[in-house]
Amino acid sequence: MTDEPSLRRELHYGDRVVACYAERPRSLHGLLEEAVAKHPDNEALICGDVRLTYAQFDAEVGRVAAGLSAQGVQKGDRLAMLLGNGIPFVVLLYAAARIGAITVPLSVRDQMPGIRHALVASEAVALVVDAEFAHLVPPSGETPARKRSISVGEAEGFSDYEELRQSSPLTVPKQVNEDEVATILFTSGTTGVPKGATLTGLGIVHSATNFVVTMGLGSKDRTIVVVPMNHVTGLVAGIHTLVRAGGTIVIMREFKAARFLECAARERMTCSLMVPAMYNLCLHQTELSDYDLSEWRVGGYGGASMPAATIEKLAEALPGLGLMNAYGATELTSPATVMPAEHTAARRLSVGRPVPGAEICIMDETGRELPAGEIGELWIRGAMVVPGYWRNPEADAREFAAGFWKSGDIGTIDEDGFVYVHDRRKDMVNRGGHKIFSAQVESVLAACPGVIEAAVVAKPCQILGERVHAVLSVTPNAVDEADLTATCAAELADYQCPESYTFLETPLPRNANGKIMKRQIRQDLGFIDR
Repeated sequence: MTDEPSLRRELHYGDRVVACYAERPRSLHGLLEEAVAKHPDNEALICGDVRLTYAQFDAEVGRVAAGLSAQGVQKGDRLAMLLGNGIPFVVLLYAAARIGAITVPLSVRDQMPGIRHALVASEAVALVVDAEFAHLVPPSGETPARKRSISVGEAEGFSDYEELRQSSPLTVPKQVNEDEVATILFTSGTTGVPKGATLTGLGIVHSATNFVVTMGLGSKDRTIVVVPMNHVTGLVAGIHTLVRAGGTIVIMREFKAARFLECAARERMTCSLMVPAMYNLCLHQTELSDYDLSEWRVGGYGGASMPAATIEKLAEALPGLGLMNAYGATELTSPATVMPAEHTAARRLSVGRPVPGAEICIMDETGRELPAGEIGELWIRGAMVVPGYWRNPEADAREFAAGFWKSGDIGTIDEDGFVYVHDRRKDMVNRGGHKIFSAQVESVLAACPGVIEAAVVAKPCQILGERVHAVLSVTPNAVDEADLTATCAAELADYQCPESYTFLETPLPRNANGKIMKRQIRQDLGFIDR
């Protein structure tokens, strides 16, 4: 699917008029149904030794859908999933869609309090868990809506997932309106209590189509999903997008650079979507020339800008790879912008142009649009924007206006329509009245030899209010602080330069969306969180 389908304005969610693809599947079930009809013999899922064609995948979805129905899961019920990357995760997504249930993917990196919150807030009636995470599940008395607990693998007190697979396939789907909620994704909680963003069939299909259109994906494309499937990047970019294209999803449980590249070469991977640090680790920890990566043509990334040195090294090692920045969020069903590969090197700090159907404006604090080049908050509207949060009208009123989601990101749009995200509003450093965008400083630091990734945070100061502190993940014995200071002094204003550093030989903490958790960094450093 390389030609851009036509858009038209439509009324959705009661009072929103948004531009939608006129020709599209009308549900998640329809997404899979179309792929099965067009590409029944294409490989759909690969995980370890298991390989399923679309026809086999569809039959597996039908069996599990019938099993869920037999367990009493009905249309509109919430089905929670505490699962790592694997075939059961993908099958359950579409099995739940077939019976009209709502999936609630939970982060396997969370702890019991966060899992309890999501189960209680969503009123999940059933939970499917990998046996290795069963100890994270709160007692049933603490989640009163939960009636069924199922484990993939043996876990005491849980019924066996294999029992769901014993029924004859359910082939007739429940009728579901595309405006209805398909998945509830709880935000990462870096700023407080997680909220459940309500992803609809319309938003998921629209976002999957946008990835297919902007990245030129088709039925011969093959991706490796190594980012967590239980968050929006893995869920939408990794799973639903490849189903929309009729392509192949290769599943990996965790990212290790050498294993990822071995798999990419073996499976002839053509496209990826990862965070910049993963690409950087491929360069730092392996020799790309050791692998046959000749089919790899689309390198999508998000969560941060790509260091210039990384772009240059990847271009040298993999001349056929087009790097494409994609900016999104859980509330956007991801993405809102995509950078055409031919512009990446020249506009490295931009996140690209709005995807088809997206409307993005820069607003000041009074809710007035700012002209091109001026800095303000990104407000975003389109078919991919969620209708709101799960049963949280206060958050809806605070974070949405006239169909626009107020992102909390500070940025600009230039005269050519390219979007720049400078910082999260809460992550700006205010040094004696000078507003410093941490992303700009991080970009300079990340380009320094030996620096794998960088995070800039505000260090409290009684005199200036805040000072610039840099936390760096580095290659052991490869970074000299004096060299960092000299580089920053040559490329940044004096007030922007870090005045202190923390060096780590471990990766920076990230949430499951791949974004660096600055709140945790500030807390670990003993800085007062804002």
